[in-house]
Amino acid sequence: MLSLAGCLPAAPPPAAPIRPPDHLVLHAVDFSDLPDWGDDHQSAAVAALLRSCAQRLRASDAAAVGPGGIAGHVADWRAPCDAATRLPMGDDAAARAFFAAWFRPYRCGNNDEAEGLFTGYYEPELTGARRRAPPFETPLLRRPPDLVQVDLGDFRPELRGQRIAGKVVDGRLKPYATRAEIEAGALDLLHLELFWVDDPVGAFFLEIQGSGRIRLRDGSEVRVGYDGQNGWPYVAIGRVLVERHFLEKESATLPGIRAWLAAHPKQAKSILDANPSYVFFREVRGDGPIGAEGAVLTPRRSLAVDTKFLPLGAPLWLDIRDENGAPLRRLMIAQDTGGAIRGPVRGDFFWGHGSEAEARAGTMRARGGYYLLLPKTVAAPTS
Repeated sequence: MLSLAGCLPAAPPPAAPIRPPDHLVLHAVDFSDLPDWGDDHQSAAVAALLRSCAQRLRASDAAAVGPGGIAGHVADWRAPCDAATRLPMGDDAAARAFFAAWFRPYRCGNNDEAEGLFTGYYEPELTGARRRAPPFETPLLRRPPDLVQVDLGDFRPELRGQRIAGKVVDGRLKPYATRAEIEAGALDLLHLELFWVDDPVGAFFLEIQGSGRIRLRDGSEVRVGYDGQNGWPYVAIGRVLVERHFLEKESATLPGIRAWLAAHPKQAKSILDANPSYVFFREVRGDGPIGAEGAVLTPRRSLAVDTKFLPLGAPLWLDIRDENGAPLRRLMIAQDTGGAIRGPVRGDFFWGHGSEAEARAGTMRARGGYYLLLPKTVAAPTS
């Protein structure tokens, strides 16, 4: 019997539990439930809110706000936006009273999970020129005239938030060139060069951030902003370096990735090309950077979210902790989105510009959640 038992096939391992599809669940709470609500400088978020109001109120009163009209209609925002214009600058008590009077908070969850990942981004600065000349050999490209970007939600509501891009060939939309193909010259005949910079790795990270500044040789500075993407999915090269056993997971931060690429120049291109996504830019005149909503972002008060689930322009009470357990709780405004920002509880914290912003953004991997603030004129949303 023992010998026969030894020949029997091993029992299959238990099947992994099936993860339900991402689904935003909202639970109404009171402002007293928001951790440390009384300790924030909410007046600093009012300026960001007003920038979002200026964008939103351009639409008609009947226009829905957010996916499925989760944040009501534009008409629901006119009164609170108008009241925000009359708040005294720098008065946190008045700002808290304003939000309590006009808004109702909801705890956000992904099904029954209230915790998610929060990363950071910033506005990088590169050195460059308008014409190619050593050492400025890496181009930043304009949006190609044949690039077609499609929001699938325009065709089917259940596909809201999903986008593709490509070019039309014989009447059919075909995939656009990948990063590797573009770097190899696939678009050279279109002469799309907007600026030339001296740092190919810096140009790559500029694409990830979506906007930045270019310091020209005469000392002047210009801004560039996102103006399209080639339609291929974004692949995080930090994950690629970990999967290929070049970096440990805890070292796959912006500083760690930069250091590895600098130490392995012969392998750097293949790592960068593992991300087929490619971003095109435009020159931005005036203040910036500009978020997906069209509003100028506010350092430490603008948050990138997944617009498949959350409305742009809405206040969010952030309740997260960094890898050392230090809390970060403050009022943010949802004003941007990003290729890697996916899910009902997922955010990208905009730190601003400069070396400190780069350091904070490059290492940020916080866990926690947020509360969505909706005008009281909006009917209690159904999850």
